[in-house]
Amino acid sequence: MQNIKKFESRVRSYSRAFPVTFKLAKDAYLYDEQDNAYLDFLCGAGSINYGHNNEEIKKKVIDYLDSDGIVHGLDLATTAKEEFLKTFSSLILEPRELNYKVQFTGPTGTNAVEAALKLARKVTGRTNIISFTNGFHGVSLGPLAATGNSGHRGGSGVPLTNVTFMPYDGYFGNKSNTIDYVRRFLEDTSSGVDLPAAFIVETIQGEGGINVAKDSWLTSLYELCKEFEILLIVDDIQVGCGRTGSFFSFEQSEITPDMVVLSKSLSGFGLPFSMLLLKPELDIWKPGEHNGTFRGNNLAFVSATETLKKYWSTQKFESEINKKSQLLKSELERIVKKHLSADMEVRGKGLIFGVDCRSPDLAKQLADRAFENRLILERCGSEDQVVKFMPPLTADIETIEAGLRIFEKSIEQLTTNSEIQLEVKKRTEQN
Repeated sequence: MQNIKKFESRVRSYSRAFPVTFKLAKDAYLYDEQDNAYLDFLCGAGSINYGHNNEEIKKKVIDYLDSDGIVHGLDLATTAKEEFLKTFSSLILEPRELNYKVQFTGPTGTNAVEAALKLARKVTGRTNIISFTNGFHGVSLGPLAATGNSGHRGGSGVPLTNVTFMPYDGYFGNKSNTIDYVRRFLEDTSSGVDLPAAFIVETIQGEGGINVAKDSWLTSLYELCKEFEILLIVDDIQVGCGRTGSFFSFEQSEITPDMVVLSKSLSGFGLPFSMLLLKPELDIWKPGEHNGTFRGNNLAFVSATETLKKYWSTQKFESEINKKSQLLKSELERIVKKHLSADMEVRGKGLIFGVDCRSPDLAKQLADRAFENRLILERCGSEDQVVKFMPPLTADIETIEAGLRIFEKSIEQLTTNSEIQLEVKKRTEQN
């Protein structure tokens, strides 16, 4: 850590939360310089859905490199790209009856969001975008304007404009349908809200605190978009690629977004890779109008193709995720009920869950103690008050149970502390 502290910018974050130097990674574990094993329930913020150094995927990558396959090719036609597009279409799009063009953007999720926002404005001729409270879409200027978190917004250096925020599902409590609220603004020509080019939404707000939109809410949003001729962009960067149990997070709500943004675990191997799915009639770009030197990562094409063939050619993988989801949910609810407070909600879907501690201090102490016990957990939410659980989708039941035991042990250790006891008691009394 000495050279990292000396030379790396103060903007670094994860190395502050987890202050050890890692040297190896395999499956669900990271290993530090002393060969201590840490169970990784952070998974690269959702970029390592299939575990670290997945053997079969790694072999395809190594074989491709050994054969002098093209690693960098701008957006040239390559055999790796051809194979990926054919596989993605046959295994993902066609079975779901989805008709999308594929745009390869720069390698980060925020660049794909930039492309989606630019295209929505180009297609409609409108400038306004509607985003939602607690949404997170990236930190380059376009997506940052659509991101709610004040900490991130404060780093922009310029005014963040052309985005209107509306309340996400549940923002006013479970009894209020926020789509009715949004509709009123759109219907009233004196509301002060310009008709937007698009809505951009996460079906589950990962960084925002594991806020899960109901299928009925998403369906209502979709119908609202059709009624007012507004495009719908689903940001599936963190919760796509199987994280919620299905490849796309919106499948159960039976909607068909106009655009879908994918990144993080798209490569299947932690390689930078992002893309935008768009309905064919929206593909009005001029050649090179949204470009970048690293649009289309050929090595990621290879790893992504193998990932799709290995995990998404049948329904078996989805079924396994949903079984493990039931375990994770029920055990977290048991642990919270036994050791913490009834108002500390457990929420999530698939293999992304959060424990809302209501208190940022308590959430930090839980995550820190878990790390001391060698379980890596991230915090999220408007005040980092939610402890997030994102085990690899490939983790077996025993691995998930091992992580849950560490979490429970960490709580037990903390609740011997009088200050923690008082915090838990206060939460219980408030409830």
